[in-house]
Amino acid sequence: MASSATASPASRPSGAPRAAANDPILRNALRYTISAREYAALHKYVLSRSRTIKKRAPTVETVTRIMNGDGPSPARTTPVSKDAKGKTREVEGLIRAPGRAASAVGADDYNARAVRHSVRVFVATGVAMKLWTSVMRRLSGKTPDPSEKKPFYKSPTLRLSLSLSSILLLYRLLFRFFTRLRLHVLNPSAAPFRQRNPRVADTLTSPYAPAVGASLAGLALGIYPSQQLRVSVAIYALFRALEFGWNVAEDGGMIWGWEKGGRIKKQRPWWWGSWMLQPFAFGQLLHAAVFDRDCFPKQYGDFIFGRTTAYLHSRPLDYPANLKWPRTYDVVDGLAQMAKLHWPPFISPTLFPNKEATLPAALSAMAPLTNGAHPLITSLSCATLHPSDPSCVRTYLTFWLQTFPPLGRFFLILFSALQLPRFRKLYNFPVTTLNRVVARALRMSTFVTGSISTAWASICFFQAWLPRHVLATQRFFLGGFLAGFWAFIERRQGRGAFLYSARASVDSLWKVGVKRRWWRAMKGGDVWVFVAALMLTGVVYERDARAVREGSWRKGISWVRGEGWRDWSVDDEEGAMEAVDADDAAEREL
Repeated sequence: MASSATASPASRPSGAPRAAANDPILRNALRYTISAREYAALHKYVLSRSRTIKKRAPTVETVTRIMNGDGPSPARTTPVSKDAKGKTREVEGLIRAPGRAASAVGADDYNARAVRHSVRVFVATGVAMKLWTSVMRRLSGKTPDPSEKKPFYKSPTLRLSLSLSSILLLYRLLFRFFTRLRLHVLNPSAAPFRQRNPRVADTLTSPYAPAVGASLAGLALGIYPSQQLRVSVAIYALFRALEFGWNVAEDGGMIWGWEKGGRIKKQRPWWWGSWMLQPFAFGQLLHAAVFDRDCFPKQYGDFIFGRTTAYLHSRPLDYPANLKWPRTYDVVDGLAQMAKLHWPPFISPTLFPNKEATLPAALSAMAPLTNGAHPLITSLSCATLHPSDPSCVRTYLTFWLQTFPPLGRFFLILFSALQLPRFRKLYNFPVTTLNRVVARALRMSTFVTGSISTAWASICFFQAWLPRHVLATQRFFLGGFLAGFWAFIERRQGRGAFLYSARASVDSLWKVGVKRRWWRAMKGGDVWVFVAALMLTGVVYERDARAVREGSWRKGISWVRGEGWRDWSVDDEEGAMEAVDADDAAEREL
């Protein structure tokens, strides 16, 4: 039976479609903008609705012939390689069904798809950034400043779009290049080269060589200017890569070991989890908020300080307008100065009105709070944080009563909104879903309220139980460390919040170290961190794709490598099960 590629001229489409098929500019434009399947859907739902457009536009068969070539060519087949576990996986980017050989390469080859996808990433990122900027500008009510307008080629939106699209394009091209190079070195004809250069040959023929080589595409992140977004992307990629590496080590028994002669892998302890990062993260963040606020994430501080009305007091309504009232960060600066002065005692102006220098000169900004403090208070920090109540325990309980209900409502609304994409589950199991949402909101509210309250109450606690000169400035780290143990309550479902705090702490710690000259900042260091994260992620995915727990992430990594939006670990398991079932059936027949 004759194929469409060998059909007679009379059976071929005539007129505009035939001219379109022979037009090289239109052919290349189609190849680098749309696939045959997408064009078929576009033609079905849009182009075919208008007779004029339908006559002028190429037919679906014509576009399919342009994309797939004029027929299979035995000389142009897609080479396949084996990953770290010996599983066959196609490397040219064509979708290969499990257990089948790779199909022939047509005009819609790997390069065309790589360019097409990178262009789409460029456009999608630019549109998303424009929308985000417009929405945030509307919400904040700010008008654009003409003096801050930058040239088009220096626009952060353009450079971010160009950076992400370049990373995708370079990663795919480098991955295919190193894969082909590995296959050529493994070819029997390259045996003399392998004998002369054993170390180079071992490096190039490693199953991890394509992933390591392709990670150099991460250098394109440097196209985007060195701003906080670039640092955040690098830290996020590093955390995900370390998580994947941990999963590989844990699955291989390298963390917890084996038992019963190496036959059974030991299970993870029940108390182990990401919640253990919180004591260290909270300790570092609280210390940075007090002593290095320029290295502290502002959004994090606004969330915490905005919910601390029991310890941070607003301006009274009857307070004279011509007098200055200490703001939130003035109080925090005052606590930092108290720590540097080794926590001086409080001398009540009410009891000793004629005594001079009741308040150190460096803490004069705290005078509106301390002047009317309760006479029974003996600590200057207590006179600043709860001047009207001499009891630290009562202030702690008051904080819970004032903070827990608003936080409970906030998280209840948040988690309820997150259930909207899962409306079917809510419809089918309403009671179970609502119970789960309420329970999670209560746990998260308890975690947040307990952490914030413990961080503030620890200042009073250390004042009461430690001498003034003992750990004067380190008390804030200890207080944050104790506050982090509240994460144990939300240890099962709070992983996202825990990792966010850990990433913020790492970012803050690095900036503090650079500021205090503990280490030197390397120019473009965040870009190299991103490259290392890509390298580790690629190696882990090549070794064991199931170490990437989320199926969407496995599909995303496969798509970035040019292997299609598929979960190859599931496909390999299904193919293996089919092979086992076929072998069992053959044995039964015998």
